[in-house]
Amino acid sequence: MSAALRKPMTLAEFLDWEERQVLRYEFDGFRPVGMTGGTIAHDEITFNVRRALAARLAGKPCRPLGPNVKIIADGNVYYPDGFVTCRPVAPKATVADDPVVVFEVTSEGSYQTDLIVKNRSYRATASIQRYIIVQQAQKAAIVFARRGEDWLAEIVSGDGMSLALPEIGIEVPLDELYDGIALEALPEDGG
Repeated sequence: MSAALRKPMTLAEFLDWEERQVLRYEFDGFRPVGMTGGTIAHDEITFNVRRALAARLAGKPCRPLGPNVKIIADGNVYYPDGFVTCRPVAPKATVADDPVVVFEVTSEGSYQTDLIVKNRSYRATASIQRYIIVQQAQKAAIVFARRGEDWLAEIVSGDGMSLALPEIGIEVPLDELYDGIALEALPEDGG
């Protein structure tokens, strides 16, 4: 018995199709991928990311958006948990062009996608200068920063640490992203 092969969707076909859907979908370059629900911690961290960015970017040309606005990265469509764009966006737009900094709040179910698949797409998108994967259960973030043709990775973790975002001229204390979140305790031996 053979399975029928479906013709992959084009980006234009996906964008047209998705506008008519009740639920949100991302696009992996071939087909729609349904968005799933998240945890309370995920929602609160996402809110805290936007709040921290908005407070520091007030009156500046860059603005935070997400998670209800999509971006196109390397031919894929994503709804990042947060991102910053420094170009004007029309009020009725559903896609924001040229994101500069992108945040994903990761979970056990999304970790591989965030770390590998989205990372690859974000790196291939010229406007994106920094990609930050915010951990949900621990006060930590993996930061990927563009340096010319290369990307550098850094782990920022613990109380009193800040996320430097020189591309948009601000720093965000990691503590603010976890405001109101009960975090899991790390083992004493660190492992």
